[in-house]
Amino acid sequence: MMSPPAEITLELTPPSRLAIIDITPRLGDRLSAFPRVLYCSYHTTAGYLDQRLCERLNYDVEAVRQYVRSFQRLFPPNADYHHDQLHRRTELSEAQRQCEPRNADSHLTFIGSGLESCVTYANHPGRPVFFIDLDGINGEDRRRRRTTVIGFNREETSATRTFDVPVSHHPIDSVNLRDPRLGLYEQLLEHLQALGITKGRIDLRLAPDELHTGLTVNEYETLLMRHDLAEVLQNPLRFMAEKGRNMLLNPRSIPSKARNYAKYDLVHLVNEALDVLGLNESLVERIIDKFLRYPASRFLRMKRHVSLPVSDRDQPGRGRIVQGTYQSPILVQWRRPENGIRKVIATFVRFD
Repeated sequence: MMSPPAEITLELTPPSRLAIIDITPRLGDRLSAFPRVLYCSYHTTAGYLDQRLCERLNYDVEAVRQYVRSFQRLFPPNADYHHDQLHRRTELSEAQRQCEPRNADSHLTFIGSGLESCVTYANHPGRPVFFIDLDGINGEDRRRRRTTVIGFNREETSATRTFDVPVSHHPIDSVNLRDPRLGLYEQLLEHLQALGITKGRIDLRLAPDELHTGLTVNEYETLLMRHDLAEVLQNPLRFMAEKGRNMLLNPRSIPSKARNYAKYDLVHLVNEALDVLGLNESLVERIIDKFLRYPASRFLRMKRHVSLPVSDRDQPGRGRIVQGTYQSPILVQWRRPENGIRKVIATFVRFD
């Protein structure tokens, strides 16, 4: 007889700002009997990579680190981020401004690299599972992180619903799908209760014909979403270029550093150009300018789907969406649809 789903919540203390933590030793063999495992993070700057990408990286911690660092080069710390201008953050008290982290780079790296707050893996005991924290230290303080793991035998689709999400007339836009004014979250919860799912997932996916758009789970903070992310969508290299202008004054200093970058997506293309530097400075600038004109979809690993974990741990027998305080599913677009509507498909998944 199969065991019912089992749920474990771990507390983690990252040792560094970028921390890649294999959580399998902390789980032991408590979930080894289950063929499928869901992992979820409650944080907007810490999460998991898709299992297929981990396979491409051979579950190697250094390969994962290089992959993440390639996106950190796109979004370096202490660039001119609106989110980090704390005097403009009207939702913060004066006391909060004194300790609030300046971490826009971590949020943008999370979004751009395709990190996810909720993933489902085929369970392979003995293989590492990496919890990746991009902002594990704030000043002298080490963060306290939580992650929940649910082992289960099989999953079944209980229902599928399609929702219309209105977007503004602006070509670059982001929509907080958790916003009460939209009403989508309330409808998800209603369907969840009607279906009686206690442990499972809600998978949100863009309709197949939705183009120039993506989904993520992150903090819907106005300066971050309306300004920093918008500037990235308009100019994917904006912050990297800002921090790297001084290097262009000495182009021969770049190749030795660039060859160590992870060879993925945008960084792969940039490195190919930089590795052949016997070029003069003006040609390097023209190459970089050419990269700047490519659309964001070429550079960012924006997802077309996100998952929201469902658990009844707080009220046995009554499943709800479990999430961190600042987590919201967010629809991002970099070109406006003709009818001003995006279609999002919600699939309700039950774990057995």
